[in-house]
Amino acid sequence: MNKAIIAIGAAGLLASACASDPYGNGSNETVRQGAIGAGIGAIAGAIIGNNVGSGNAATGALIGGLAGGAIGAVRGSQADRNNQQRYRDNRGNYYYCYDNRQDECYWENGQRRY
Repeated sequence: MNKAIIAIGAAGLLASACASDPYGNGSNETVRQGAIGAGIGAIAGAIIGNNVGSGNAATGALIGGLAGGAIGAVRGSQADRNNQQRYRDNRGNYYYCYDNRQDECYWENGQRRY
């Protein structure tokens, strides 16, 4: 069980280390939901791994943490994109800016606007 607790903690740390907010815009949903997903997945994986008869809760926690972290990060990334402000230039092309600031803007394909 001690290995499972270590695996749960490690999965949460790995998920939160994978993405960060370099601009300091406050809440970053990719990090937050990835860490939550990793924690929930690790707990579920430990329970399932312990109950399937193999008794290997640590492996289940690790696999569950990785899967939960990935799913949470994808979900959080979509939430971050939805929180961006969308604008249109005079040619009809759309671009996104963070927190209504016009100095951090990106075209829809991900290239930096400025």
